[in-house]
Amino acid sequence: MATPVPGLDLDSPPFDLLDAGQKQRLSAAVDLAYHAAGSRIIEAGEPSAHVQVILKGEVQAFDGRGADSTRFADYGPGDLFGAFAVIAGRARHRYEAVQDTVCFLVPADTFQALLADNPRFAAYFHEALSVKRKLLADQQQPSELGRLMLTRIADAQLAPVHAVPQDTGIAAAASALREHRVDCLLVEPGAGEDGPGIITRTDLLDALAVRRLDRDAPVGPLASRPLLSVRADEVLFQALVSMTEHHVERVIVRDADDQPIGSLGLAEVLAHYASSSHLISLRLARAASVEEIADAARGMTDLVRQLHAQGAKMSYLMEMVSALNSRILARLFALCVPAEHHESLCLLVLGSEGRREQILKTDQDNALVLADGFDWPGLPDAMKAFSAALEHIGYPPCPGKVMVNNPHWRLSQSAWRERIGEWARVADGQSALDLAITLDARPVAGNAALYDSLRPAMQALGQDAIGLKYLAEATLSKGNPLTWLGQVRETDGRADLKRGGVFPLVHGLRVLALRHGIAHRNSFDRCASLVKAGALSPELGRDVPQALAVLMRLRLGQQLADIDAGRPPSNGVDVAALRRLDRELLRDALRVVNAFKEHVADVFHLGG
Repeated sequence: MATPVPGLDLDSPPFDLLDAGQKQRLSAAVDLAYHAAGSRIIEAGEPSAHVQVILKGEVQAFDGRGADSTRFADYGPGDLFGAFAVIAGRARHRYEAVQDTVCFLVPADTFQALLADNPRFAAYFHEALSVKRKLLADQQQPSELGRLMLTRIADAQLAPVHAVPQDTGIAAAASALREHRVDCLLVEPGAGEDGPGIITRTDLLDALAVRRLDRDAPVGPLASRPLLSVRADEVLFQALVSMTEHHVERVIVRDADDQPIGSLGLAEVLAHYASSSHLISLRLARAASVEEIADAARGMTDLVRQLHAQGAKMSYLMEMVSALNSRILARLFALCVPAEHHESLCLLVLGSEGRREQILKTDQDNALVLADGFDWPGLPDAMKAFSAALEHIGYPPCPGKVMVNNPHWRLSQSAWRERIGEWARVADGQSALDLAITLDARPVAGNAALYDSLRPAMQALGQDAIGLKYLAEATLSKGNPLTWLGQVRETDGRADLKRGGVFPLVHGLRVLALRHGIAHRNSFDRCASLVKAGALSPELGRDVPQALAVLMRLRLGQQLADIDAGRPPSNGVDVAALRRLDRELLRDALRVVNAFKEHVADVFHLGG
């Protein structure tokens, strides 16, 4: 058993990765050092004879040398620094004692030997961001939700698939369901159809009892298309998201060759986890008034809190919330706009909701596309009612009035085309802001074809080098995220992770995607496509999504804590209250932000 060193916690990351013998070797080699306030501990670009862990005091790190140096981060008791200087033979930063500081010293040769003997310990330092995120996930308590997040669809209890021809009669199809003991059948494609459809037991019952079709009537016209499917290598949570978003209770599972290998129903998913998200979805489907929609939506914050507490992957969590938000907006739209007008209108969500990156209920960001020539005198009042209903449910009005109750965001197709043309001609702050938020637009209700007709004009803006450069400048406009991290105490002890971290990543990916003709809206999808197109290095392609997920998770954790404390959720994170591993993750993530901003600056030839 390792001899304890008073004040040195060997049971917290990364030392908890060492076995008992390795901890003993470390304890035997540790020494103490005193650094007077103002002294320089490690110089940037130089090696270090020790890895240091702070026992008492405070150390600041700086990028660069002399007058060009910028403050990178603060280190306090329990924090480790100097590892890179030992591993690479040169320090990335300059470290100075802010006050009289006492540190544990781990000799470089001891540290190197531990790296050589323990691959997991070595990986913590060599692949810092991704490995630390995995370590954090490993620390979560096992749960039903954890199994839902980790279980592949292929490992779930799939029902077999059975296909029937188009002309199969209803009675024969019912017999096939009973014979094969399944709840659905694939219906082979007919002339002019791209792929198979699906028919369920409920469809057959409805055809006989409600539509009063003959028992020999063919099932081809009854089949639902296009076929909703998921991949076998996806996780169960992803299937749950798809079912929630598309209002179905069964999907087809396809293998790597895109061949159907079975079907997955809600019952099979719920065998792993009782999903409150589906309960919310069912309540939304049945809601007949704004108040009933509001009642259903009230459970969303608790759902987010539950998923976050169990370590849900941020991309999955955001997709689930986005699917539910889309259901809410569509239901409100249906209540406020008579059905006969739906084909002439398209409701868009913008910004984070458009990217499917919304988590908690935040400001309304939406717009409307009207078919040319459409004239409905009741439209202004309907949109006022829609915005008021969203506010009643808990989505506050947008401070910038980016809402459908504002005529500026309620235009015909022709007027939208004119505005897109203006964005190409006029480079000013308001135009850049309007363009940026509209690039993330996603239809959620009405006739999506109205917006689809505008997308080519939007994508064509990516050919305007001057406009792109102006748009890209906003990526650098928020300052160095690692500067304000060191100044957190000057802003009520909080760091604005949206301004300094999330925005540069999201906006930079948005502009790069526009430049390369990538139509994806989601930041994670944009990043993957940029790597595939050779527009982003594999290293940044790996680190940027990791950094974005870390920043969003820490921001969400603080917002939930604010809600619990009776405060409005904000973008400011209390860095001092973070766990040590979270502080490490934050530093690594913000380092990635800086590297990505440098990449954007190089691509668009921007100044510092």
